[in-house]
Amino acid sequence: MIGVDKIGEIRRAYFEQDRSIKEIVRTLLVSRATVRKVIRGHKTEFKYARGVQPTPKLGDWVEALTEILGTEANLPKRERRSTQRLFEELRGRGYDGAHDSVHRFVKSWRDERARVPALAYVPMSFAPGEAYQFDWSHETITLQGLPLTVKAAHMKLSHSRMPFVRVYFRETQELVFDAHDKAFRFYGGVCRRGIYDNMKTAVEAIFVGKARRYNRRFLQMCSHHLIDPVACTPASGWEKGQVENQVGNLRDQMFRPKPRVKSLAELNAWLEDQCIAYAKRTRHPEFKDRPIWDVFQEERASLMELRGPFDGFVEKAVRASTTCLIMADHNRYSVDARAAGRMVLVRSHAERIVVLLGDEVVADHPRHFRRDQIIYDPWHYLPVLMKKPGALRNGAPFKDWALPPALTQVRAKLKQHADGDRQFVKVLGAVLDHGLAAVESACAEALEAGLASGDVILTVLARRRQPTPPPSIITPDALRLKIEPAADCGRYDSIRKIA
Repeated sequence: MIGVDKIGEIRRAYFEQDRSIKEIVRTLLVSRATVRKVIRGHKTEFKYARGVQPTPKLGDWVEALTEILGTEANLPKRERRSTQRLFEELRGRGYDGAHDSVHRFVKSWRDERARVPALAYVPMSFAPGEAYQFDWSHETITLQGLPLTVKAAHMKLSHSRMPFVRVYFRETQELVFDAHDKAFRFYGGVCRRGIYDNMKTAVEAIFVGKARRYNRRFLQMCSHHLIDPVACTPASGWEKGQVENQVGNLRDQMFRPKPRVKSLAELNAWLEDQCIAYAKRTRHPEFKDRPIWDVFQEERASLMELRGPFDGFVEKAVRASTTCLIMADHNRYSVDARAAGRMVLVRSHAERIVVLLGDEVVADHPRHFRRDQIIYDPWHYLPVLMKKPGALRNGAPFKDWALPPALTQVRAKLKQHADGDRQFVKVLGAVLDHGLAAVESACAEALEAGLASGDVILTVLARRRQPTPPPSIITPDALRLKIEPAADCGRYDSIRKIA
């Protein structure tokens, strides 16, 4: 094909310099037909497009290839075979043509299927403090040297475009509540409307139009913060396009390359700093002469007052096992022995698992997110241990029991005695009546005296509980006798003589 530079030389030589076609052919080394085409066509560029690509070898295999492509069209993109793999498939069936023919046909077939008419959208505008948008994304980090996929909660103020990101191990409802509380505290206030997709933690049923049946606990959270929730139309992510774009933008800014952290708390603190830094360096898409951070500072005055954190737990009734364990989020947690075999309420918070028997708390554990773990509190089993002291040696809850130093030393010394376990269980049982601090102090006193015995420790505790003797009364001078009485039995003899 002749280039646009050569076309320009031909046109200038003919129209401006009045040179003949013969001279142009001789000096520019082009054919006479080309010169005539440029002069008569009045075009500055010529393009070549092949109308039909012959594929004689592939012709008999088009039907088989089309059938394969039709079958794979419904699969996710990452599961579809490449053109090289499809070429190898046809070669295995007897195809003896080239790979290029297969590649061109597959590309053309897929492009034709993917071609859809462009959709038109209406630009949105929000008043200060009017609305925020919320969504989740999945990100990859390196936690304690190992790769891990975490769930990132994204929130964005629709007016100022101020972002907020916080990561969790799950997407459960109590973590949705915690993400809202942390975001509102970060913003210093609450918007009047929240825009969501139809996530199961918020929406239980979708009806015609915008009608939804929201989850009861989600509505409680919205009521606490005075938020009016709005759910998008299914499969219409553009209705919350700001936060959808934020997911992609902040993924490049904050999660590529993968952050290396020791804990999620460390990562979340870093993410908050990165959100502020991003807002300070990024221009607002509408107020182009100002950064997002300045627009956000103005919007703060329009946010509703923050009414404190919402008690965002998810409650479930379960039966405690006879081994004093309950199941919560794929892990087992111990409860107080008095709850064994009884129905209890398990409240899953973002960071804790709380168990109630009636109105009384019978367990309060830090939450663990690894699955199939058993989390013991040995003190829950103390009433059972007092009846079965032999369980101290091999009981699972008592392995690697982190006791205070004095109690640890007493336990080590009592192991040398035949009834050491029974004596130590007596000492532990005193914690129920005296408290751990008092028992630890009594153990320290017994160790100082060189008497590591259960009875000695219990005696020390009993002595400490005895009331202190009242102080002696000092007689004031006004009440003192001038003549102190003398103990003299001879006075009785003198009285008898007088009588």
